[in-house]
Amino acid sequence: MTKALQAKEQQVAKIFSDDYVFSIPDYQRPYSWTTEQAQDLLEDLTGFIKANPGEVSDKPSYFLGSIVLIKGTTPEADVVDGQQRLTTLTLLLAAIRTNIDANLRGEITKYLYEKGNTFTGTKDRFRLTLRKRDTEFFQRYVQREAGFEQLLLLATIESDSQKNLRDNAAYFQKELQKINERARIELGQFILQRCYLVTVSTPDQASAYRIFSALNSRGLDLAATDILKAKIIGGIPEHQRVAYTEKWENTEEDLGREDFNALFGHVRTIYSKTKAKESLLKEFDQYVPKHNQPIQFIDDVLLPMANAFADISTSSYSAPTHAERVNEHLRWLNRLEFKDWVPPALMFFSIHQHDANKVVGFVGELERLAYFMLVTSASVYERIDRFAKVTREIESASDMSVEASALQLSSLEQFEFYSTLGGPLYDTLSAKARTPVLLRLDSIVSDGTATYQHDIVTIEHVLPQNPKAGSDWERWFPDPITRNLWVHRVGNLALLSRKKNGQASNWDFERKKTSYFRQTSVTPFPLTTQVIDHDEWTVKIVEARQRDLMSRLEKHWRLADRVNVL
Repeated sequence: MTKALQAKEQQVAKIFSDDYVFSIPDYQRPYSWTTEQAQDLLEDLTGFIKANPGEVSDKPSYFLGSIVLIKGTTPEADVVDGQQRLTTLTLLLAAIRTNIDANLRGEITKYLYEKGNTFTGTKDRFRLTLRKRDTEFFQRYVQREAGFEQLLLLATIESDSQKNLRDNAAYFQKELQKINERARIELGQFILQRCYLVTVSTPDQASAYRIFSALNSRGLDLAATDILKAKIIGGIPEHQRVAYTEKWENTEEDLGREDFNALFGHVRTIYSKTKAKESLLKEFDQYVPKHNQPIQFIDDVLLPMANAFADISTSSYSAPTHAERVNEHLRWLNRLEFKDWVPPALMFFSIHQHDANKVVGFVGELERLAYFMLVTSASVYERIDRFAKVTREIESASDMSVEASALQLSSLEQFEFYSTLGGPLYDTLSAKARTPVLLRLDSIVSDGTATYQHDIVTIEHVLPQNPKAGSDWERWFPDPITRNLWVHRVGNLALLSRKKNGQASNWDFERKKTSYFRQTSVTPFPLTTQVIDHDEWTVKIVEARQRDLMSRLEKHWRLADRVNVL
């Protein structure tokens, strides 16, 4: 048996072939990708397909990353790194199989498992086997042809990993239903023919984990900036090289190695105005101006952008006026799950950093736009495209106060924003989206005086989702339709600085107020204080609270022009 490390770039069709029989060792963590990661994968794939029209065989290849394996000369391979990607690809192929003509389904099934043969005595051999706790579930509901539709109907799930499989299956099903069968087939063809993974394999566990550690350490990510440093500093005349090396290294030290690396990714996006498709090194050379003029790049691009990034990422803008308002907007932007707003912010700050009047106006509008895209679940491509348009307007010194500016919300967008905020918000938005929205609303209610240093913030329904029979809740909300109408809206939501207690959620109102909503160690959230001030919780109270909170959101994010679309 050879001891040499092997690394090969291979089609997904080759990965899911007789060449490999993947197993997830029991010591690995469970399947943990949620619909956020599933959405990122599917949107990346479909966005790439749309951006490259034509026959599948003529499309550019798409790199899906690397997997680390313990593998000898036989197909059997333990997956050290890459199980989330392999599992989700299997799930996506199973979803495509369910949504195409029955005569074609077997052509995808062979990439999920090799069917056994009664006459030769062979058993089914699955391309990927999960941890023991999830093996049978995955085979039954994902890999076998009849299972996927049953998976979508499952109400009771035993574990988080199986719930993630069910939820991601439901997401894929919903998205595939939006496109026609021809597009579904094209997606399957693209995944199998034009998507590639790098398999890094070694026959022993020790070396596999050394590879895994190297691939996942900061060293690999930072290699791009290290190479750029060598290239850029190396192009500076020798008598100036020491001074500019010091500038570079001081900037890296001030930001911290991780943020310094992130900065280069944002700089790339400022100039490319697209989602990354190639390596940072390649796209830096392709898009970033002055990268071949080392002194100009450091003085005119790197240093101004680094100063701006320090202010933006730490919400620490300094100016004689408006500084606190600017930093308040930045704090709320930094709470978002995505950072696509950072490139236009970097560009604006690097140009107008010393004009506090312009900065405060810009970050207020940027917060409004970013939260609109959060609340309306804009895709990563929609976000990048919209923020790229804002960056172009900054570069061209356009008037961004006019209605036609990409920084502004149209009447239709204001209507969509307001309608989503006013609807069943808890049910509509993901946890990563609804928490910053509710915290932002809480800060508006407090007139900006509330601070948020809680390690844990959870959202609680005042009226429970499933009230007990005969409780005050049923007396106050006797009609189930009315109850369902209000239960997930902002008028019925409160915030806690503790983990949710499922049992407490169904307590009567008075007990819930005194034993659950009241905090002894910290001041309650203003939104929660509103609830505590009431003696009962009726439809009329929830309606009034809904109107009040929505009027505050309408005023803060300037959504009054939405009436123009009616």
